Amino acid sequence: MQIELSDERQTEFKEQLKALFLTEFEVDLSDFRADAVLGLFLKTLGPAVYNQAVQDVRAHLQVRLDDLEGEVYADD
Repeated sequence: MQIELSDERQTEFKEQLKALFLTEFEVDLSDFRADAVLGLFLKTLGPAVYNQAVQDVRAHLQVRLDDLEGEVYADD
């Protein structure tokens, strides 16, 4: 699965990466390098984070669905 970001979000994340590298590592990232780092993060971390989010939502919804039976079940 390929994770894609809007142009605005990509620009925002690249600026955050550049600021992080400059303050934490004293490395001034070019736009090209920031693109490469962001691309690597999206490729390696994106699917794992996405899948975990799907599992978290699934577990939350399952709890809500389990509660639903007790709330709407009609007594005979």
